Amino acid sequence: MEIRVATAEDAIYADALCQWYIESAKQRGTGIAKREPAYVAKKMASGDGILAFVDGELAGFCYIETFDDKSFVVNSGLVVNADIRKHGVGRAIKQAVFDLSRTKYPQAKIFGITTSLAVMKINTDLGYEPVTFSELTQSEDFWKGCKSCKNYGILMENERKMCLCTGMLFDAADKLVQVQVPDFAALATPVLPGPQTVASEPKIDSASS
Repeated sequence: MEIRVATAEDAIYADALCQWYIESAKQRGTGIAKREPAYVAKKMASGDGILAFVDGELAGFCYIETFDDKSFVVNSGLVVNADIRKHGVGRAIKQAVFDLSRTKYPQAKIFGITTSLAVMKINTDLGYEPVTFSELTQSEDFWKGCKSCKNYGILMENERKMCLCTGMLFDAADKLVQVQVPDFAALATPVLPGPQTVASEPKIDSASS
């Protein structure tokens, strides 16, 4: 399996990938936002996409989008050739696009919304946590991407607070190891008691008895 960052020359795969999105939505019976070939090609040209190949054949794709002045990054549009699913291709792509996101936007919060249990499991392994939609980007540019999803009405009825998708977030700030500074005063070597003096018994004056 070959995993690499997409380039402008990979635009030849855009039409096939968009057809895969349509087929995947039909198979799952859940909402998947529609992607246009021109948009997918744009992501490839900007170096914001990850492609996978198995035996030289296209196997999968995923790409990056940024919002709120690049403070939020979403790994979006994960799709795998239906004939080779459940063989680790999706996980490999997700790891690669996650690493790409951390490299290009190290301070950003990485998030996603999905109805896929497999994606949820992969995200959890990468350090994502389930969150409410209020913790995700509020950018109109992101949410308008849901308009082509058949569940968009549900999203709007709930004032964009919830839908059939689960929101997941990786916050780099929360993953930093908090170093505990020891209390050196408490750890100082205690002063050991010196040798005890045993009191001698009083001498009895036999003359006074």
